[in-house]
Amino acid sequence: MSKLKIQNTLENTKEEFIPVDPSNVRIYACGPTVYDYAHIGNARMAVVNDLLVRLLRTLFPKVTYVSNITDIDDKIIEAAQTADIPFQELTLKFEAIYNEDMAALGVHRPDVQPRATDHIAEMIALTKTLVKLGHAYEIKGHVLFHVPSFEKYGCLSGRNRDEQIAGSRVEVAPFKKDPADFILWKPSPDPLPGWDSPWGFGRPGWHLECSAMSEKTLGLPFDIHSGGMDLIFPHHENEIAQTCSAHKKINNPKYFAKYWFHNGFVNVEGEKMSKSIGNIRLVHEMIKEYKGEVLRMTLLSAHYRQPLNWTKGIIKQNSTMLDRLYRTLKDLEHIDAYTNNHALPQNILEGFYDDLNTPKVIAELNILTNKVSKADEEEKSLIKYCLLETGKILGILQQAPREWLGYGQSKNLDEVTIENLIKERNEARRKKNFEMADSIRKKLKESGIEIEDTSNGTTWRSN
Repeated sequence: MSKLKIQNTLENTKEEFIPVDPSNVRIYACGPTVYDYAHIGNARMAVVNDLLVRLLRTLFPKVTYVSNITDIDDKIIEAAQTADIPFQELTLKFEAIYNEDMAALGVHRPDVQPRATDHIAEMIALTKTLVKLGHAYEIKGHVLFHVPSFEKYGCLSGRNRDEQIAGSRVEVAPFKKDPADFILWKPSPDPLPGWDSPWGFGRPGWHLECSAMSEKTLGLPFDIHSGGMDLIFPHHENEIAQTCSAHKKINNPKYFAKYWFHNGFVNVEGEKMSKSIGNIRLVHEMIKEYKGEVLRMTLLSAHYRQPLNWTKGIIKQNSTMLDRLYRTLKDLEHIDAYTNNHALPQNILEGFYDDLNTPKVIAELNILTNKVSKADEEEKSLIKYCLLETGKILGILQQAPREWLGYGQSKNLDEVTIENLIKERNEARRKKNFEMADSIRKKLKESGIEIEDTSNGTTWRSN
C-alpha cells in the first residue's frame, strides 16, 4: 500500500508522513489578517489546506485542524482609523466575510479558529519566558527576540546571516542589539488599542501570535505547520525560534512542528498580484461571476507547491472540465456506485499520496470518463464510485449533476413556456418542417436554453 509523502520545508525533501500521535493528527495553518477582502492567493492556502485535511481524514481516525485569525496588527489599526470604526468592528466584519467566501469555495471551517486578541495572556507569558531565559530583552518599551541566541535560526528558510538581515522586513532600529532581532511586544500609545503588560501598555508582534495560539490549541510538538511560501521567512522562521527557545529546545526545531507545508504563489496573467498594478483578484467578487467549484478546481489544477498563473483561460478550461465530469455523473445517474465493495484505484491514490499531486489525480479522472461509453455495468459502477469518492477529497462534484448542468432551470423563460416550445418543435420535426424546428431551437438558445434530443425524449437546460 502506498504511503502519504509530503514535501517538508524544514528538511527540504519529500518525506513519508508519520504523525506524532496517529490517534489525533494535528495541523496549524496561518490564517488571514482580517482588515480587507481575501484575494485568490489567500484562497489557495485555504483550499490546499482543506484538501490536506480531507485526505488525512481518510487515513486517520481524528484530525484536528487549527487556522487562526489575526485580528490585531498595524494594517488593521490603520484600516479601522480610515473607516472611523473600532478595530473590533472591522475585524469581525471581515472575519465573517472571509469564512463565507471560503465556504463558497468548498472550504470547511477549521476545527478551531482562534483569534489573536483572545490569546494576549499566552503571548505575554511566552514573552516573559523568553526574557527570563535570555532570548529576549526589553528596551524603550519594546521587547525584542535576540536572534543570535538561537543558533538554529535559518534552519527553515536556509538563509545565511546576510540574507536574514536583508529579508527580515524588520526596521533596523538603533536600540537593537542585532539588526535581525525582531519585535515580540511594542508600545501602543493612546489612542491605539493595546493591553497592559509588564513592559507597559502595548500590543504583540505578529510572529508572537502564532507561536502562542498553536501551542495553546494543539500542544507541542504537533504534526504540520502550514502557510504560503511567503511566510517561510521571516514569519515561520521566527515562530520556530520563539517556541523552541522558550521550551529550551534550541537544537531541536522539530519540537515545535514536525513537518512544514507551504503552498506556492498565485500570479495573475503572468504578473505578481499587486495593488500598484491593479490586478488583485478578490474572492468576494469572483464568486459572483464563477461557481465556487470552478474556482476551487482552478486552484487545484496546478501542484500546490508550483506557481499558479491565474487567467480567464485557465478558469474556462477548468469550468469545461467540471462540466464534463458532471455530465458523466448525469449519464451514470441510474448506476449504483455503492452496491459493490469498490476501492479507489492505486493510480488515483498514488496521485494523492505523492505530495498531493492534484494534476495527476485530475488526469486520472479524465481517463476514467473516457472509458464510460465502452464500459459494462460493473465498470460504470466503479467509474461513478471513483468520481464521487475522489470528488469528496478534492472538494468537487458536490452538487447534483442535473442542478450543476442547469437541467430544468431557466432565468428567462418559465417552464411551461419552454415545454410548449419544445412540443411545437417536436411536432414541426415530425411534419419535417425543419425550418420551423430550427427557428424554435434558435429562439430557445437566445433565451439561454439548450435542448438535447435523447432516446428518452427531448431534455433542456440553461446554458
